Amino acid sequence: MAIADITIIPIGTASPSVSKYVADIQRVLEARAGEGLITYELAPMSTLIEGELTDLFKVIQELHESVFSEDIKRVATNIRIDERRDRNDHSMQNKLASVKKHLSK
Repeated sequence: MAIADITIIPIGTASPSVSKYVADIQRVLEARAGEGLITYELAPMSTLIEGELTDLFKVIQELHESVFSEDIKRVATNIRIDERRDRNDHSMQNKLASVKKHLSK
């Protein structure tokens, strides 16, 4: 399983606010999560997506394309991927639990 940290930035919007585009992206993520392809978590500056790497790439492409459907002519997408192949329990929750365990010492 892999975790992707993704930020999609529509360029040339009428307003400096992009929360409308973020909400549209979250709707796509809700649909893909409902299909069981991914899990995701919205953060203030990005979105974390968890799933099989091939599924993540498909979903990320869909998210990138979805912004263009809003009559935006340019989109910048930043992606950071974390994938461990030495363990089967690499998940967002397990990564957080590991840090919390160290904090409690």
